[in-house]
Amino acid sequence: MVNHQTVGDRAAHLSPEDLAALQENLHEQRLFRREQLRQIAAAPRTGSPPRHRSAAQTEIQVKLAASARMVLNDVEAALRRIAEGRYGTCHLCRRPVGRERLMIVPQARYCARCQQVREAGG
Repeated sequence: MVNHQTVGDRAAHLSPEDLAALQENLHEQRLFRREQLRQIAAAPRTGSPPRHRSAAQTEIQVKLAASARMVLNDVEAALRRIAEGRYGTCHLCRRPVGRERLMIVPQARYCARCQQVREAGG
């Protein structure tokens, strides 16, 4: 029988350099999302009047803002976990989240296996 963890998800202890790089990435993402939300909020005032915007354009703006807020919340939660010394631990199984996964998705709350289970609705 195969171990439930994939090779890429095996916990590799994060070095101080890894943690610093991940924290810097998260800070950059936070700045980007805040600026994105600022631009979305300012769009109606600087662009065409709202009456000239289509319902589809408005819907896109609303969905973009919701997505940006969601990512911003995830990023800020990851920064809090770093500050509290809880970063890199899966919220479900409590195992370490693999280094490779964190390097790709630094705000990840779940290991790859638990993320797959969540996405499958399990």
